[in-house]
Amino acid sequence: QVHLVESGGGLVQTGGSLRLSCAASGRTFNTYVMGWFRQAPGQEREFVAAINWSTAYADSVKGRFTISRDNAKNTVYLQMNSLKPEDTAVYYCAAKRNSVVTADARGYDYWGQGTQVTVSS
Repeated sequence: QVHLVESGGGLVQTGGSLRLSCAASGRTFNTYVMGWFRQAPGQEREFVAAINWSTAYADSVKGRFTISRDNAKNTVYLQMNSLKPEDTAVYYCAAKRNSVVTADARGYDYWGQGTQVTVSS
């Protein structure tokens, strides 16, 4: 069982930056693929980024967002720069047991409670 807790969300103006963190419990953190997803009101949950030994990004965030992980701290980060109003959503951290990176939310086994990111225009 893995318990995930996100932090770092908030209100920011267009063009600003935020860094989200996701702290994970468990002693096998480094074996999990870690992902970030987001869900805006009335919309489906969508893939943002994922990391194992490599990274993957949604086209909408490439060049603006960076996912990273610190296995010694059991933490994954999402650095978000050049934020736009359309980035407004609840951001969720997710963990996947096997090593294959996927953008499909159904492939992830554990989820955090989410953190709100609001970008004002």
